[in-house]
Amino acid sequence: MSLIYLDNNATTRLDPLVLEAMMPLLTEHWGNPGSSHSAGRPVAKAVHAARRSVASRFGLEPGEIIFAASATEADNLALRGIISAAPEPRHLITTAVEHPAVLDCARALQSEGLCSLTVLAVDGRGRLDLDELRAAMRPGQTRLVSVMGANNETGVLFPIPEIAEIVHEAGALLHVDAVQLIGKVDAAWTRWPVDLFSLSAHKFHGPKGVGLLTAPRRVPMQPVLVGGGQERGLRSGTENPAGIVGIAQALELALDASGEAVERMRGLRDRLEASLVERVEGLVVTGVDAARNANTSHLTIAGIEAEPVLVQLDREGIAVSAGSACSSGALEASHVLKAMGIAGDRIHGVLRISLSRESTGAEIERVVGLLPGVVERVRSA
Repeated sequence: MSLIYLDNNATTRLDPLVLEAMMPLLTEHWGNPGSSHSAGRPVAKAVHAARRSVASRFGLEPGEIIFAASATEADNLALRGIISAAPEPRHLITTAVEHPAVLDCARALQSEGLCSLTVLAVDGRGRLDLDELRAAMRPGQTRLVSVMGANNETGVLFPIPEIAEIVHEAGALLHVDAVQLIGKVDAAWTRWPVDLFSLSAHKFHGPKGVGLLTAPRRVPMQPVLVGGGQERGLRSGTENPAGIVGIAQALELALDASGEAVERMRGLRDRLEASLVERVEGLVVTGVDAARNANTSHLTIAGIEAEPVLVQLDREGIAVSAGSACSSGALEASHVLKAMGIAGDRIHGVLRISLSRESTGAEIERVVGLLPGVVERVRSA
């Protein structure tokens, strides 16, 4: 039985072309890129070429790309680095539906006395009220606003260009966790008027263990990790050359394919949702009236617990999730759904089906054919 993998917001399959690009850095060219001898020079050249490739996609200079071990690290560097470098008073704004890498970091900065914090609410569809954001801005005090481009659980998009206008009018900086944007919306997002973006390679068919932060030199920042001074002194530690080449190659492939891939995923997602709403009693699509990325279908189903549904689908060779895979792995009530006001049995009857550019119509039909029966068996158990 071949696996039908529809949990691509958790991680994606490594693209063979990405692996091919990485292999020389894992086998033939294994020197330290910081070394000046013949073993290090080709590795340094490969890292620089990757940095230059990534920078060109964002309209930046190569030195304005900071490679890290994950988007979590990149998020922490953005928040801690900017707040630590900012003059007092320091005010930080984020939202109640952020990934814990941002939300927990923001709360930690507040508890450490490094800043005051405003956490903005969302409505029942996961949307941000821009008037509330505007009212929360404190000119001369708000140093940073950190929001996600697309929610990792629901796929709901925030209007980043409009947010950027409000943030910049108040003289603050904007950081966007773009982990769930790449390959799931049009590639034009890379040129949005955003000060810092965070990315994670394994979310767009790259390797695990590597992320990046776009960090223009005009943005004052303090390092979180100190040591050998790599990554412009903002993220010390010997570089991961294979991972860096991998994320650059994955970025190129994802952005180049995004136009056609986004439309195809959206069509598959819409077919999936329309079929399931018709066939599964009590099924509701979260955020259906909001702007969403193309690949994510977040479903709540009345009268069930998600876990037995996941188990039965897994036995049939279908991998989906009950929400984010980035925390403990336990099935517990989502802070995102709580923030949206979803309660009762719906908050535990959640399925997240997330597609990739590799997903097929046959896979969607298989899910549509199986899921209604699985739900009925769970309800009658």
